[in-house]
Amino acid sequence: MQKISKIFLYDEPSVPEIKIEQLATFLGDTLQIPVEIRENFFKHFTLDKTISHKLASSRIYNIYTPFESHQPTKEEIQAEEAIDKSSDNIILYDGFEIQNILRDSIPERELERDIFHLIITTKLGCTYDYDDYRYHGRAVICSNPAIISTTGIIEAPAKPREYYLFLQQKMALGLNLDVLKEQFRGRFLEYHDKRLNIIIRGYALQAIFYHITLDPFCHFKECILHNAHWQEDLIYTQTKSGKLCDQHKKILELIKNHE
Repeated sequence: MQKISKIFLYDEPSVPEIKIEQLATFLGDTLQIPVEIRENFFKHFTLDKTISHKLASSRIYNIYTPFESHQPTKEEIQAEEAIDKSSDNIILYDGFEIQNILRDSIPERELERDIFHLIITTKLGCTYDYDDYRYHGRAVICSNPAIISTTGIIEAPAKPREYYLFLQQKMALGLNLDVLKEQFRGRFLEYHDKRLNIIIRGYALQAIFYHITLDPFCHFKECILHNAHWQEDLIYTQTKSGKLCDQHKKILELIKNHE
């Protein structure tokens, strides 16, 4: 079992619904591990000019093809440099490529195995699945540093099945999609959803449990470590239950008592 002596938690201020101080307190109290809050990762570290080029090179343009680095355009690089500016466009990145880029940006003195970096970002990391030969968006990319994508929390777990059936019907009829969203409101997360502040706790624990035990997920829907594939399951697990199952409570005690 890997020991963690300190957690560095990187904020994403463009998502103010996530109260970073509350998250840090939750993790510190739950795990009995010191948590230090830092600003946005790309602001905290003095990054060289190549970082924007590397990030732009990690973009995905064909979800059905395994990752191939491409030569980014000037506009793509400039977009990566504008970290303070939000965009309505969802950009896909290879999650492991981003992870490597971020790891290379962390000073060597902070790469000790007992120091854990947890980065919150709006960037949507994806991983290629050879079962269906396509990329899938992820809410969390585990390992160290671990990446939690707020965009992934919104986009990766599927909305209710009925939503997609109604969506096809309404698109064929040319009806307003706002009406559809209103009909299903509350059954899935939306951007700037206040529930993100609670839901991100489960993803943070999943990332930390992976680093410590290499087994982050739980098959019980009532456990906060449940890897939900549907929005409704995610909302239930994190906001209605919000607890660890008995098995993971025992593992948590081992983590807290690990010397």
